[in-house]
Amino acid sequence: MVVIVDDDELIRGSLAGLMKAAGLPALTFASADEFLISGEAERTACLISDIRMPGMSGLELQAKLNETHREIPIIFITAHGDEKFRLRALRAGAVEFLTKPFDDEALLDSVRAALEM
Repeated sequence: MVVIVDDDELIRGSLAGLMKAAGLPALTFASADEFLISGEAERTACLISDIRMPGMSGLELQAKLNETHREIPIIFITAHGDEKFRLRALRAGAVEFLTKPFDDEALLDSVRAALEM
């Protein structure tokens, strides 16, 4: 299961549609808290998350998952291509860090690689 966490409804819908078109089941959540409360972390094979969101950020979500030893491959997407955030995310185990707008095929390639991990 691919999980998409982004506060932007249009992004969530677009990415869910992309995953569906690629034959990949996906769930979407409007916030990191909503995802954590859902209990879906156990079934998540790949997580696509925005970095900057109201409430818990994508990096904070990554830290929470790492604290609980949930080894979910994470692909971060962001409109802010900040090198500091990129390095922090990758050092903490993210598999990819894509700056919006990104190529759909690049994201799908990253998701497929994450699912094979």
